[in-house]
Amino acid sequence: MKQIAVALVLGLAVGKAVAQKIPVNYDESQMPAYTLPNPLVLSNGKPVTSVSVWEKTRRPELLKLFAEELYGVNPFPSTIKSTVEVKTVNENALGGKAISKQITLRFPTISPTAALNVLLYLPKNVKKAPTFVSLNFTGNHSTTHEKEVLVTENWVNSGFDKSFVNNRATEASRGIAERRWPYEAIVARGYAVATAYYGDLEPDHAEGWRTGIRSVLTPEQREKWSALGVWAWSMSRMVDYLIQHEGQIDAKKIIGVGHSRIGKATLWAGAEDPRFAVVISNDSGEGGAALARRWIGETVEHLNTQFPHWFCANYKKYNKAVAELPVDQHELLSLIAPRPLYVASASKDTWADPKGEFLSAVEAGKVYQLYKKTGLGTSEMPAVNTPVGQTIGYHLREGGHDILLYDWEQYMNFIDKHIKIQ
Repeated sequence: MKQIAVALVLGLAVGKAVAQKIPVNYDESQMPAYTLPNPLVLSNGKPVTSVSVWEKTRRPELLKLFAEELYGVNPFPSTIKSTVEVKTVNENALGGKAISKQITLRFPTISPTAALNVLLYLPKNVKKAPTFVSLNFTGNHSTTHEKEVLVTENWVNSGFDKSFVNNRATEASRGIAERRWPYEAIVARGYAVATAYYGDLEPDHAEGWRTGIRSVLTPEQREKWSALGVWAWSMSRMVDYLIQHEGQIDAKKIIGVGHSRIGKATLWAGAEDPRFAVVISNDSGEGGAALARRWIGETVEHLNTQFPHWFCANYKKYNKAVAELPVDQHELLSLIAPRPLYVASASKDTWADPKGEFLSAVEAGKVYQLYKKTGLGTSEMPAVNTPVGQTIGYHLREGGHDILLYDWEQYMNFIDKHIKIQ
């Protein structure tokens, strides 16, 4: 274990050092010219002229390209049997405003050790609740100060907070991420929310696969999948549970939401799994909502150098050849159509290229038009704290790289226009 820990520390240090030597640009005037691939042109060069052609031919083409070249090919069957253990139920959570449950999902047909620990908050007096599904960075216990929420026993990045000791959580880390999880405000609006620690099925470091679910794969399978693929898969397993075991959940109103690297995973989960009725990307940046061909802030090379496990091995081919990517991120957003999609940025989060995220959402609107739906309804980037959009929503929150109450409020305002709460 000590050897792995030392190798991990050295690996992260080397990765960061190399990444720091990769040129970074924040000047729009220095932006090289680029041409985006057209989501409405088939691989044989013929145009997509109908919803039928899109759904039967072009959409599968794009899904295959994103799987093979970016997020990885999922080696597991589409239906997974899981065992369910309800560990705790609190009928008076959040000061009596909600019911909370802690559930452990296991996957014995795949791995004897893999376990996904879900924290669920259900609003009282809502018959069928729309439900946010998301992953957190530091353990379920870090999202709330409620004492009964179990402290994660899995590896946690000590860089997130000084309360983590030797990559392990302590009681001192309870509630440190509470600002990102305004459970009371969410439940008060009639929504349920389910979260799980993203490191449950693969810890977020280059050797994380050794103790994660990818450890059961052959080397070839492991190279073809990715940590982001695992995290997206985790979200779909949460949906399995909610649909099969929670009668108060509206199975047709599941909302995927994710911040930063989990925003990337959420977009991929939403593309792969149509059960996500709404998909929300918060500050997902490069490899998420932002256009890869724009040279602003983080680049493909930065991603693959500092976080070599996030994407599949093929993605590294494009470190210095991003123009050769057969896809770009507006096409990932297009795979959500015709479902409601929300993309959010932050004004000081230049590393994530807010303009690139916005332009990606604009371009995705072309596919929504096939369904006779209006996407953003504008090509002009809005002012700070001024949400825009129709079937695609967007806002540029004032501030830095984070997900805050303001963001959640805009998401709920947007969803309320598309989903009725019973």
